[in-house]
Amino acid sequence: MKTLILPEIPLHNNAAELAARAKVRKRDVSLQTKTDEGTRANDTFMTIVQTAKKLSVSTYDYIFDRVSNTFEMISLAKLIREKAN
Repeated sequence: MKTLILPEIPLHNNAAELAARAKVRKRDVSLQTKTDEGTRANDTFMTIVQTAKKLSVSTYDYIFDRVSNTFEMISLAKLIREKAN
């Protein structure tokens, strides 16, 4: 009922829960990983994707920038620090 009175308030405010849901959806679709290395790679990729999304950075452009060794884009860590200040 409060959503009708105060529509600017989000229906939920648990960002951690939303991030966990993305991980679980990926795990369910891909039917797990077969090795510990695959699990670490998957976790790293999902972390980059979710962090870039929260910072409004194109994941594709960011990963391409890093893989191509151009490093023209600011690092996600620096963006996090800047937003925290």
